[in-house]
Amino acid sequence: MRRVAGRTDRVVVVGAGLAGLSATLHLLGEGRQVTLLERDPRPGGRAGGHRDHGYTIDTGASVLTMPQLLDEAFAAVGRDTADLLTLDRLDPAYRAHFADGSTIHLHTDADAMEAEIRAVAGAGEAEGYRRLRRWLTELYAVQKDHFIGGNFDSPLNLVRPELAKLAALGGFGRLGPRIGGFLRDERVRRLFSFQSLYAGLDPGHALGAYGVISYMDTVGGVYYPRGGMGAIGRALAAAAEQAGATVRFGTQAAWLERVGSRVRAVRTGHGERVECDAVVLATELTTAYGLLGIRPRRALPLRFSPSAVVLHGRSGRAWPSRLAHHTIFFGEQWERTFAEIIREGRLMSDPSLLVTRPTATDPGLAAGGEQVISVLAPAPNLHTGTLDWARLGPAYRDELLRTLEARGLDGIAGELEVAELVTPAGWAERGLAAGTPFSLAHTFAQTGPFRPANLVRGADNVVLAGCGTTPGVGIPPVLISGRLAAARIAPPRGAP
Repeated sequence: MRRVAGRTDRVVVVGAGLAGLSATLHLLGEGRQVTLLERDPRPGGRAGGHRDHGYTIDTGASVLTMPQLLDEAFAAVGRDTADLLTLDRLDPAYRAHFADGSTIHLHTDADAMEAEIRAVAGAGEAEGYRRLRRWLTELYAVQKDHFIGGNFDSPLNLVRPELAKLAALGGFGRLGPRIGGFLRDERVRRLFSFQSLYAGLDPGHALGAYGVISYMDTVGGVYYPRGGMGAIGRALAAAAEQAGATVRFGTQAAWLERVGSRVRAVRTGHGERVECDAVVLATELTTAYGLLGIRPRRALPLRFSPSAVVLHGRSGRAWPSRLAHHTIFFGEQWERTFAEIIREGRLMSDPSLLVTRPTATDPGLAAGGEQVISVLAPAPNLHTGTLDWARLGPAYRDELLRTLEARGLDGIAGELEVAELVTPAGWAERGLAAGTPFSLAHTFAQTGPFRPANLVRGADNVVLAGCGTTPGVGIPPVLISGRLAAARIAPPRGAP
């Protein structure tokens, strides 16, 4: 594995999202002095949140899986997750409502999920679920250490015994048909394939290897941190400060002071000079390239994931018979949805929506028994769809609420006080390329060693972290990306 050469005693990490925080803790654990710079007033990045008139709102990611990766980050500085965070395992992980009026609860406990599927789809589907669960588990076991959890220096790093095992498991076929080999009921198939949208892919076109995202959701379990998703970033930042890091919020990296191919200091927007021996840029990929003054050398242009329209609101009603913590309202035209948002740049004609009600698990997020509710609608990114969001946004918000009313949330259009509407244009205003919070799509050409690397040509002591580089999008991958970036600078003790 290639590493940053020369002195690496003093490291500046730019960006206090989960990738930057993970990198910071792993670097501290290897004895480095770390200064962490964050332009926002709080940590967390895309897994952040804020308090607004007595309500705590998760402004980004709402699904936490693989909490053992948090354990790794905290353990790097000798801390236990439980000392800093309280995590609740969600059961069900999701409640799913379908266009035919049926409902399926997605449990991550094998026996509970088998019983659920048997009750709604029959014994044959329940047996298929057991086989699918074994396949997902094998898929994850083959990929976790090297394909997901390892640094790549070239595509040749793929040539390992695990590659043949992955191929034998169908990892290079298509995910949708592979899942269809285990399950016949279209509703149940959707429950184990919709996760590919997190990676910016249609299940029918995604590689089978991306069944690992379904594994994380449906086998590994879904969790929620008390106090909101923003509590993760706050806990990681607190652990970093207590371990000796200098953490500075409201401080933007303006440019990098370079001598030849090495960065000697990071200059802030306040005109300060922060000296360093190495830098981790845990920012949006395009922001990192802008600071470095380079363009990526790629045969194919970068392709971004679909975006999302998100409504954040509060209500005096809970709709408990319809809304769990995470509830998916599937439209009838599932395959058509992917064509519209990914290839045609259009809004969904038959929306499938994720509604999150975190107060179902953590009532303290709101005062007086009220509810915090968010609605997420997949949408084209700004490269795919040229939509006038300033005009369209409010009308689409109202349309989404009417859709939810028609699907059983009676009165939500009048009962939900929408405090914030975020469209692809809004994500772009926050600095997210193509107006999407989901970064680069996980196409084959943007997977593993073909994804933008975390080492940068011509910048010998700079390492990238975050969802735009390896291994990819989502809370587990960005936590891993921070660890991988740290390993380029400060290899773990005992590493070859």
